[in-house]
Amino acid sequence: MLTLAGLFAAALLAATLVPAQSEAVLVGLVMTGGHPVWLLLSVATAGNVLGSVINWGLGRWLVHFADRRWFPTSPGRLAQATRWYHRWGHWSLLASWVPIVGDPLTLVAGVLREPLWRFAVIVTLAKGGRYLALVLIATGFGET
Repeated sequence: MLTLAGLFAAALLAATLVPAQSEAVLVGLVMTGGHPVWLLLSVATAGNVLGSVINWGLGRWLVHFADRRWFPTSPGRLAQATRWYHRWGHWSLLASWVPIVGDPLTLVAGVLREPLWRFAVIVTLAKGGRYLALVLIATGFGET
């Protein structure tokens, strides 16, 4: 149970603007075989999506503090993510799994008031898909 909590925490932190790594934790746990793969995928995806929802909330509720030093992203990264989001719309959230770009993108979705239900669906597909791809690669596409 502690390993699942650690995976959840690593995935959650990795999805926020805090630098963290969850892929290695997931692959390591898959390779040890201590838990069913579907459970590990579910826990990692849930943690990662919750971290993205935290970013969405930061964007939605704290945007009026964007000029403060403690704001979780720089004005330049926020402007870049906003341009990307305006160009591609809510489908840009499919890139929420991409390192460096994805986290500010989820924050911008909150700033631009993307509906939470649509945000959650698209981000879950993107982040769950990334973890599924990692697991398939790590396990040799199901070969034993």
